[in-house]
Amino acid sequence: MKMADVDALDTHGAALILEGGATRGVFTAGVLDYLMEQELYLPYVVGVSAGACNAADYVSRQIGRTRDCMIPDKEHNYLNLKHTLKTHSLFDMDLVFDRYPNEIYPFDYETYFHSPLRCELTVTNCLTGRAEYLDERTSKKRLMDICRASSSVPLASPMVKIDGTPYVDGGIADSIPIIRSLKLGHRKNLIVLTRNAGYRKKPIRRSRPLYTAMYKKYPNLVRAILRRAYIYNKTLSYIDKWEAQGKVFVIRPLQKTVSRTEQDRQAMEDFYRHGYDLMRENYEKLLGYLEK
Repeated sequence: MKMADVDALDTHGAALILEGGATRGVFTAGVLDYLMEQELYLPYVVGVSAGACNAADYVSRQIGRTRDCMIPDKEHNYLNLKHTLKTHSLFDMDLVFDRYPNEIYPFDYETYFHSPLRCELTVTNCLTGRAEYLDERTSKKRLMDICRASSSVPLASPMVKIDGTPYVDGGIADSIPIIRSLKLGHRKNLIVLTRNAGYRKKPIRRSRPLYTAMYKKYPNLVRAILRRAYIYNKTLSYIDKWEAQGKVFVIRPLQKTVSRTEQDRQAMEDFYRHGYDLMRENYEKLLGYLEK
C-alpha cells in the first residue's frame, strides 16, 4: 500500500499512537522502520516521550534515524555519568535535542515541515497538570524544544519552557493518547506499546514526599504524577478490551523488554529487530484491519 492510498483506508482516517519508555522506544523504531519501508504513512500520528521522537522521525520519513539515536556510538552516548553529575539530568538532553538533530544524526526538518501528516507531540503542562498536544512546522528550535519537553522525566530531567510555560514528560498526563485520537474522530488506531501484555504500573508510594517537595510550586503537576499509574492502568484496560473486540490494532513486545536506561548495545539491537520483525509478521493483518 502506498502513500496515495492512505486516504482510502477509512472514511474517518487512521491513526498511529506511540507510547514512550525511554530506550524501550527502540522497539517502536523497529516497528516504524518496517512501516516506512512499505511506504505506509497514516494521516494522524501522536507520540509521547520517546514515542514523540519516533513520531517526528516517522513524519520526516527517516528510516533508521531513531534507531541510530537510541543506539549511538560510544563517543555520542546520551547516558553519561559525568554529565549527570554536572547537570543533574539523567540524559544529556542538549546532545539528544541539539547536536543529534543538527550535527550528528541530521533531522530532515524540510520533509517534516512540509508533510501532510498531522503530528502531535504530547507534553504535560506543569501549571495545569494536563496533557497538551503540540506541533511545530516553522521553527526548528521550537520543534526540538517540544520533543525535549515530551521526554523530560520529572526528577531525572529539568522542565522545558515553551512560549514561557514549563512542561515535562507527556507520559505524566497521557502515556498512551488513544482517547485523544478517538476524540479527534479516528476509528482505526494502530497502537504501539513498549511493555509486555499484562503490565500494570505500580502507584507511587515511597517517592511521594520527594515529588511533593521537588514540585511544591506545581501542585497540579504533583497531582498528575500521583494519579499517573491509575490513569495509565485504566487506559490499558480500555485498550485490552478494544483489542479483543477488534476495534484497535496493537503491537507490543512479546519478548522481555529492555530497561528504560539500557546500555547493552546488543540487547538494544535485538529489541529493535524484535519490533521490526513483529510488524513484518503482522503487516497483512494490519492492512486487513485498516481496510475494513
